[in-house]
Parts: sequence; C-alpha cells; structure tokens
Amino acid sequence: MQDLLQALTNGAFLGAVFALAAVGLTLVFGVTNMLNFAHGDFIMVAMYAGFVCWSLAGIDPLIAIPIAALTLALVAVLVYAGIIRPVLGSTQLAQMVVTFGLLTFLRGAIQFAFTATPRRIEDPIVGGIRVVVGGVAVTGAQLVSAVGALVATGALAWFVYRTETGRALQAVGEDAAGASLMGINSGRMYGLTWALAGVSTGVAGALLINNFGIDPLAGATFGIMSFIAVALGGFGSVFGAALAGLLLGVVQGVVGLYLSGYTLTAALGIYLLVLVVRPQGLRGSR
Repeated sequence: MQDLLQALTNGAFLGAVFALAAVGLTLVFGVTNMLNFAHGDFIMVAMYAGFVCWSLAGIDPLIAIPIAALTLALVAVLVYAGIIRPVLGSTQLAQMVVTFGLLTFLRGAIQFAFTATPRRIEDPIVGGIRVVVGGVAVTGAQLVSAVGALVATGALAWFVYRTETGRALQAVGEDAAGASLMGINSGRMYGLTWALAGVSTGVAGALLINNFGIDPLAGATFGIMSFIAVALGGFGSVFGAALAGLLLGVVQGVVGLYLSGYTLTAALGIYLLVLVVRPQGLRGSR
C-alpha cells in the first residue's frame, strides 16, 4: 500500500507538468484549428534554454523560468510569422508537413549546437529538499515542478476565460470571419495564441530540467503525452487538457510501479476507453 501511495503521488506531481504542457497545444488547436506536431520539441528547446542559463551564467532553473518562457514565446511568434501563417488556410496535410519539418529542424539544430550527449542540471536549489508525510516522500524538484505547473496552468486558464483578450481568442477560435466583423484582428490573435503556447512550454521545460535529463529527443515523450492529453480532454478545451494531463500522470505512476515498460500503452488504453464512452473527450463538445 505504501508503494502504491508513493506511485500515486509521483504520478500526480508529474501529471501537473503534463497538464501545463498539454494546455499550450490545445490552445493552439482551439484557436487556429491546427495541430503543432513540434510541440514536444518546443519543450525540449525550453529545457536547453534553462540549461544554457545554468551552464553559462550559473542561473538556477527556477530563476531561469521567466527567461525560458520569454525565449520560447519569441521562438513561437517567429515560427508563426515565418512558416505557420502562410499555411493556416491550406490543407491539413500541408500543415502537418510544415510542423513535422519544424520538428526535424529543431532536433537537428539542437543536436548540432549541443551534440547528442545527455545533459543534466547539477545541484539545483531544490535538489536537497525532501519532504516525507505519512511515509510518502516528495522531492523538492517534484514539489516545485507541480506547484509551478499548476500556477502557470491556472494563470493561462484565467487569461483565456476571464479577460477580454481571452474572450477575443475564443471568438476567433469559434468563428474567425465573424470575429473580424466585430473588429477583432484574427492575425494578431493567432500570433498571441502561439506566444501563449510558447510561454507555457517555456515554463514546462524550465520546470522539467529539475527532474529529467536533457537531450535532443527529450521532447518526444512529452509531445506524445501532450497529444494524448489533448485528445483525451477534448480538442480545444484548456480545462479538459489539464484534467487529462493529471490523469495520465497518475496512470503512468501506478502502471510504472507494476509494469514499468507499459506506461505509454496504459495511457493509450485509457484514451481508447474514453473514446468509446465519450468520443468528444472529457470536456470536449460534439
């Protein structure tokens, strides 16, 4: 029982970061109706941004969160302006090819700049913290990552659902032509959407390097889990993606305790089960 409680705790803390990673992806889809297949690699770039801050300037990953967030926001805006905007009105195949090309470019560029050698942050501020409650241990890296991810996810959800600009984003996602007639600049909203997704991936990447190693393929797992979370939660639903991310983290934690090689299989199985019962996802609409 103690091992199960520990696995549930580890999974929940990891799921909080999955939630943050997924909301950026679902936001882009909800507003632009486009899936970014390079989303996981944005997280990988953010992890390297945090690593560079630590290796060159001795800046701890926690302190580097704003730097990583702003860096990825800038990268996301440049990507949108340079290669995404021209294909927004094209076929889904063209959009897929562009984002797969972006995925390949990001991995190649990072490998060229840093080689394929795995990197790791040594002695982060939270590295020596360990809290034990009722026999369940939580490391400082887990605690900070989960709290930071929940705060960032909540802030993004508040912005989207509670501010005038957020309602404009939703309006563009519902009907871009109609929103334009109401004076909303769809192009600016698309760019803002990508910037927000960049911020969320930047924060997620800076939080993850406290716990995980860094290499050019580091974003693959988080990209896959983000896609599963978006589909499970309901495409375009921020709350659905966050809930699904938490659920997937718990599932991975529990399955990893008993069948460590089948965590991804279990995640896909949960998604297929929900798909049969509720095809639109946990919070999606038909």
